Amino acid sequence: MDAHGFVMVKAEPLPEGTPIVQGYDFNKGLDYEALMASLKTTGFQATSFGQAVDEVNRMLRWSLNDEPVTEKDDEESRDPEYRKGVKCTIFLGYTSNMISSGVREIIRYLCQHKLVDVIVSSAGGIEEDFIKCFAPTYCVGDFSLDGCALRLKGQNRIGNLIIPNENYVKFEEWILPVLDAMVLEQKEKGEIWSPSKMISRFGKEINNPESVYYWCWKNDIPVFCPGLTDGSIGDMIYFHSYQNEGLIVDIAQDIRGINNKAVYAKKSGMIILGGGLIKHHICNANLMRNGADYTVFINTGQEFDGSDSGARPDEAKSWGKIRYDASPVKMYADASMVFPLLVAETFVKHQLKKTKEQQQQEEGAKAQ
Repeated sequence: MDAHGFVMVKAEPLPEGTPIVQGYDFNKGLDYEALMASLKTTGFQATSFGQAVDEVNRMLRWSLNDEPVTEKDDEESRDPEYRKGVKCTIFLGYTSNMISSGVREIIRYLCQHKLVDVIVSSAGGIEEDFIKCFAPTYCVGDFSLDGCALRLKGQNRIGNLIIPNENYVKFEEWILPVLDAMVLEQKEKGEIWSPSKMISRFGKEINNPESVYYWCWKNDIPVFCPGLTDGSIGDMIYFHSYQNEGLIVDIAQDIRGINNKAVYAKKSGMIILGGGLIKHHICNANLMRNGADYTVFINTGQEFDGSDSGARPDEAKSWGKIRYDASPVKMYADASMVFPLLVAETFVKHQLKKTKEQQQQEEGAKAQ
C-alpha cells in the first residue's frame, strides 16, 4: 500500500441512524429550548449533557405500569391506578460546595416540590444551608485572594466565595439550644438520634422556607450524612459535649435506612454531584438491589488515580452498583454550571406539566 492508501484508509459505514454532529444555528433566532436540544448533537460534554437529560427524564417518566403484571403481584399491585403512582426512587447526592453556591436554591426547589426521594450530603452541605438562613455567603468572584489576609479579617474562602466568621457564631447560638433539647429527649424519652433524625429535627427547628432541609422535613424526604461530624456541626457537637454531655448519635439506623430505600425501590435512579463519601454512599446502597437502573454522575474527577470520586460508571457496574443493562451518563463538568440547566430541562418541565394537568382537572371539576 502506498502513502495515499495509508492516509485514505477506506471507511466502514456507521450504523444507520447515527446522529450527525450539528450545533445550534443562531441565524434561526434565539430559541433557548432548541439551543438546549442541540447540545445532544454538539459533541464532547455537550452531548453528555443531552444524554443526561434523557437519563433523568427516564427516571421521571417511569412508573410500575411500564412493567408487566406478574403472578407474584397481589390484587392492589395489579390495579393500573396504583401502578401509575409507583415511581422511580431518585437518590440525589451532592458535596458541600453545592450548598455553598447558588445550586442550593436549585436543590431547595427539588425538595420543595418533592421531586427527589432520598438525599445524601456531606456535613458542610447540611450546616451551610442553615447558616445561610442567618447570614449571607458572599460571591466575590476571585479564587486568588490571600488566605493569610482573609484569616486576619475573620473571613473564610470557599473557592471564590466568602463566609464571615460571624455567620458561624450565629449558627452556634442557634444550634446549641437545639442540641440541649435533643439530649433532654434522649434522657427522658429514650430517643436515640441518628444523623438523618438530627437533620430532620434541624429542618423543623429552622422553620424557614429558604432552607433545603426545612422542605425535607416538611415533605418527609430523608437526608443521610454519614460524615455529619466532619464540619461545623461536628465542632458544635464537640463544644456542646463539654456543656451538656451524653448525646448519642447512632449511625446503624441510617445505614439500614438508606439501604432499605434502595432495596424496596421498584426502580432506582442516582444523580450525584461530585465525589467522595456522598458518591460511594449512594452507589453502595444501590448495590443492595444489584444496581441502580438510571445514573447521572456530574464531576470533574479522573480515574487514573483509582479514586472512586473519578471512577466512571462502568467501574460501578463491575461492583454491581449500576445494573449491567443500564445506560449511565457521566458528565465531566462543573455542576454549578450544568446542574441548573439539567434541572431546567427535566424536573422543572416535569413539574410545570404536572401543575398544568392538576389545574385542568380542577377547572374540569368546577365546570361539572
